[in-house]
Amino acid sequence: MWLHGLHAVAAALLNPRRRLRRLLLTADAEAALKERLPEGTFAARKLQPERVEDRARFHTFLPEDSVHQGAALLAEPLPQVALDDALKASDGPVLLLDQVTDPRNVGAILRAAAAFGAAAVVVQDRHAPPETGALARAASGALEIVPMVREVNLSRAIRHLQDGGAWVLGLAGEAGRTLAEAKPTDRRVGLVLGAEGGGLRRLQRETCDELVRLPITEAMESLNVASAAAVALYELRRA
Repeated sequence: MWLHGLHAVAAALLNPRRRLRRLLLTADAEAALKERLPEGTFAARKLQPERVEDRARFHTFLPEDSVHQGAALLAEPLPQVALDDALKASDGPVLLLDQVTDPRNVGAILRAAAAFGAAAVVVQDRHAPPETGALARAASGALEIVPMVREVNLSRAIRHLQDGGAWVLGLAGEAGRTLAEAKPTDRRVGLVLGAEGGGLRRLQRETCDELVRLPITEAMESLNVASAAAVALYELRRA
C-alpha cells in the first residue's frame, strides 16, 4: 500500500512495526522530513529515498485528488493487534465503531484517539474501511500510534470489555444523561459510536451498560461521528 503525506510518511518511518519498501520524495519533501525525523532515520530503516522531479509522477499510483505533499511510501499493512494486547499496553479508553465506513472519519477518529490517549479503536471487520493511504492520510500519523483492532462481532467485543471491568457507554442523542454525568472515574471506559444517519444498532444499544449523550444545542441535530469522538474523548480525559 502507498502511504502519502508528510505526517503519515514520517510516522510510518518511525514505527518499527511497519515494514517499508520504497520511499519517493521531492526535494522539498525530503528536506521537510529530515527536519522532523531523527538524524539517520533513512539509513536506520535501510531506505534510500528516490527523488521525484515531476510531481505528476505521484498520480501514476495515487488518486488524482490525493494531497501527498511530495512524499509517498510503499509499505506493508500493519500486523493485526489483538484487543487484549492493546488493553495491556494502555489503560486509556477504548472506542468501538459500529459500522463507521468512511475512511476519512475513521482516520480522524484515530487522530483524536492518539491525541487523548485512547488504548484502541475497535472496528467490525466486515463493516469498516481497509487500511489505505487515504485513511492513513486522514489519521495524520495516528494509524502508527493507536491500534485499530478488527473484531468479527462488535457486541462480543463489548462484552469482553465488560468482563474485564470496563464500563461501556453508547453515544445516543436521545439518552437521558450526559457523558459528563455518567462517566465513571474508577475503571476503564468503552465508548461506542454509531454510523452517521443510522446511529447505534439495536444489539449494540442493548449490550452497552448505559446510553449517554453530548450536550449540544437544539440548533444541530447531531455531530459528525469524528467530531463526536473528539468531544467525548476530551470529556473522558477531563478531571
